[in-house]
Amino acid sequence: MSKKTHQHEARSAPASPPRRLRKVILYTVVPAIAVTLYLLLHIGPESPHATPNEQAAVQQAPPDIAGWPDRARAVSALFHRVYTPCWEGAYGAIGDAYLFALTGDSSLYKFHIEQHDLRKMCDGTWVDDEAWVCLAELKWWEITGKINASLLFDAARRYKEMRDDGRLSRHEGFWTWYNYHPGAAVRERIFTNSNMNQMATVACRLFEATHERRFLQDALLVWNGDGNIPGIEKQWYAGKGEWRGRHGLAAFGKELPWGGLGSASLAAALSRSTGDAKYKKIAVATVRRMLDPATGWVDSTWWYQIRMDGNGAFVNFLFDVYAIAPSELPEIPRKVERMLEHVWTNHGGHARVTLHRLSDHGIRNGWNPNGGEDGYGVGEVGTVHAQGEAARAFGVFAFYHNEHPSTNLRKSPH
Repeated sequence: MSKKTHQHEARSAPASPPRRLRKVILYTVVPAIAVTLYLLLHIGPESPHATPNEQAAVQQAPPDIAGWPDRARAVSALFHRVYTPCWEGAYGAIGDAYLFALTGDSSLYKFHIEQHDLRKMCDGTWVDDEAWVCLAELKWWEITGKINASLLFDAARRYKEMRDDGRLSRHEGFWTWYNYHPGAAVRERIFTNSNMNQMATVACRLFEATHERRFLQDALLVWNGDGNIPGIEKQWYAGKGEWRGRHGLAAFGKELPWGGLGSASLAAALSRSTGDAKYKKIAVATVRRMLDPATGWVDSTWWYQIRMDGNGAFVNFLFDVYAIAPSELPEIPRKVERMLEHVWTNHGGHARVTLHRLSDHGIRNGWNPNGGEDGYGVGEVGTVHAQGEAARAFGVFAFYHNEHPSTNLRKSPH
């Protein structure tokens, strides 16, 4: 038999079973294993408990945007598109004020002072609605050179109207600000201290701006009481940075929705207004306790709030205290940067819920990568509430991340 005939017969003969098995392994099983390994290494295992929407939230790292100011601008751009002229709008207006102080971007000034005049924001129902607007007005007044007196006057007007309505009261046995006056027929069990007595913080800022002592007296009344009826320190402060208040749902029943951190912000304002070391000591102790993972409030690696929404307020309050005690709290910028990096990258691409929507830089209201937080609309992404909080967090952080923020104050472009 010739060599040619032998080769032809060899090709025509059926393959033996071992040879057929080797082909199946080579062309079917091996590629399947390779694809599986690639998916595990590059995407990560799918959570057996995740819903289809949650599974879709696991994304690759977002495209690179250089620097925190540019990231803050990207978040703010969507905030401007979904903006409404009330308390949610005030959240982002505060962040944009800090971003303007850092960058001098005149489009931010035009948006909040010309196109969407802060002074024409709604008169909110809850007292904290008005407080956030006041704080936004006062921040813009400050960072534009303290020359636009109408911003200061409107903040004072809003404050006076809330006070004249009886919102600063002692009717639950201690002095504090209330969302509604004592005689209001309100069915909901609104939390007593109305987002951490930020109207008392407004009073401190008004005192610093006007030197009218009645504002400072109001803030001191909230904190210290009147000698017979206590204020919030005796009512809630347990010492060593711990605040204890009534439990319940956030905004309904819960007295200390951010574990007392709002009171630390007020203490920082009182420290500036009075120079009394007592307030600084309490503010610093509160921040240290809230950022101690053993307290159970923040993640020990990424520093996000585990159970609460309102992350813009959380970041803002941290830096309110950092501003009066940078040497005592040098870790704040680093920890907040880690927190925002966690949001920006969707927890390194492994979040079960969308934290950062890559298509338009929408940010989720709650920042726990597994969801399950307490608060208002924690699962919302890119709405005016969620995006306003995010614009505040990113704007405030971008300002403080700069090495010398005090040298970046800009005058009004007009």
